[in-house]
Formats: sequence, structure tokens, C-alpha cells
Amino acid sequence: DPVLLDGDKAEVFHRMVMQLLYLCQRGRPDLRTAISFLCRRTTAPDEDDYKKLKRVMQYLQADIDLKLVLSADGSGVIQWWVDAVYGVHFDMKTHTGGTLSMGKGSVYSFSGAQKLVSRSSTEAELIGVDDLMPQMMWTGYFLKAQGVAVVDTVLYQDNKSTMLLEKNGRASSGKRTRHIDIRFYFVADRVKNGELRIEHCPTEDMVADYFTKPLQGILFYKLRDQVMNIDSSSSYHSSQRSVLTGEDLEQTNPDIDLKEQQVTQPSVVRRRSYRDVVVATSSNIGEHHPASGSADHPATGCAEL
Repeated sequence: DPVLLDGDKAEVFHRMVMQLLYLCQRGRPDLRTAISFLCRRTTAPDEDDYKKLKRVMQYLQADIDLKLVLSADGSGVIQWWVDAVYGVHFDMKTHTGGTLSMGKGSVYSFSGAQKLVSRSSTEAELIGVDDLMPQMMWTGYFLKAQGVAVVDTVLYQDNKSTMLLEKNGRASSGKRTRHIDIRFYFVADRVKNGELRIEHCPTEDMVADYFTKPLQGILFYKLRDQVMNIDSSSSYHSSQRSVLTGEDLEQTNPDIDLKEQQVTQPSVVRRRSYRDVVVATSSNIGEHHPASGSADHPATGCAEL
């Protein structure tokens, strides 16, 4: 049985998750997936949730100077990637992830649980697209109102069954999808009107995967680079390892207390191996920010939940 946090510790957990939520809404979309899952645990957090929050903080400390760089390619094409991972939450709801780019870097991103339980991955992805359709349409209208020449709006997906439903509506519906509410075919109407074009994207290139579930190793780095617009040869690629085992957690400074932690721009010393990353705090922080010693660097600390 999970061990629930006491009152004070639960309050710290809630406050820090909300602070990280503010951060991931601004310049650190690479934290969004982890924070989205942690937000669903704020009402009754347990010790496992607390450990996950620690991992996010360790990841943030090790890459505290990571910057989101946005650039437009001038093509006038709005690119969207939307994906969903089926039935991952305790109430069997699906998790949707999506992101927008007009060149390089994620201009807008979303990661959140769907409002209803779906019966298949095809239905789940259709619902995920429908959830993001208002944002897609508004983005195009807004850019046109600002004088931007919008040539096309492209939606990339990796589920071909969902793409058929979105392009053809009821015409592509069978026994397993005929129960789907008509409101989820709103996207088919937009496609017919020429406001949206749907293209297939291979799963390994699906950027929205980053916002749906934990990723590991090479794939994590590949998609994070696209989200943050990071050069693949940068120093942020210290290792391909991405999972902390139970032994790793025991070795990761067990005395660290989130009550004491404050994100205060510590200097970060990077080593070749992920195990050698040291977060060196400046001396003027004193006992309000205890040095973390030789802390492990979980490469997907922001996503591995």
C-alpha cells in the first residue's frame, strides 16, 4: 500500500509542483510531461510521488541553463504533431500530447489526460485531436490577423486508422468506431474545408510522443532536441542512460529535502558520464540550499514516471 505524505510534506509537494507547472508553461516545455503526471497526484501524494518530484528537481538542477530557442523557417506552414497513449492513468483515461512549430522549437505544447475513457487507441487519438482542434484553428486565425501569410496547417499523426476517420468521417467508420460521438468528426469538417491537412508521421519521428509518455536514451534526446531546438552535439548529451534504478535512488543523496530546496541558479559542472554530473551550489546559499554532492543525473528525469 502506498505511504501517503504527511500534511507539511504534502503541502511542499503541491507548492513545488505548481511552481514547476509555471516554469514548464514558459521556457521549459521539456518538463511538461512529468509535471502533467505529477499534477494528478497533488490531492493525495505518496512517497513514490515525492521521489519522482526529486528526480525532476535533479534533472532541472543538472540542466538549469537549458534554453528554449525558437525560430521560424518563413514557409508560412503551421506544423502540429498530436499523439495519445492509451489508458495509462489509474482511471484508465488516455494521455494526450501535442506540439506546434513553425520552424524549430516548440512554440506551443500540451500534455494532459483526456476527459473521458476511450475504447481503443484509434478512438483515443481521435479524441486527442478533437481536444486540440480549437487551439489549432485559433492559432491560424490569430497569425492571419497579425498579417502573417499562413500557407498551410499540417497535422502529423502516426495512427493510420485515426487518419482515415479524420479525413472521411462516418464513411470510414466500422463496428469498432460507429459508437463515436459526431462531435469528434469536427476535424473531418475542417479537412473538407481546406483549413487542415493531415499527413502520416512515422512513430520514431513523432515529436508529440515526448508529451505523452516517458522516453529513454537516444529517442529521448532526439525528441527533446526538437522540442527545445538543441544542437545534438551540445554538452546536454552526457549519456544515453535514462532510467534510475532503486539502487541509483539510494545513492542519490538521501538527505536532500525539497523543503530546503530553492531553484537559485546553482553553477553546474558537467562531466562525460551521467553519473559524474555534480550540482555545485554557491557558498552564499548556506544551509538553505544543501549541496547535493555527487548527484546522479537522470537523463529523462523530466519524463520518467
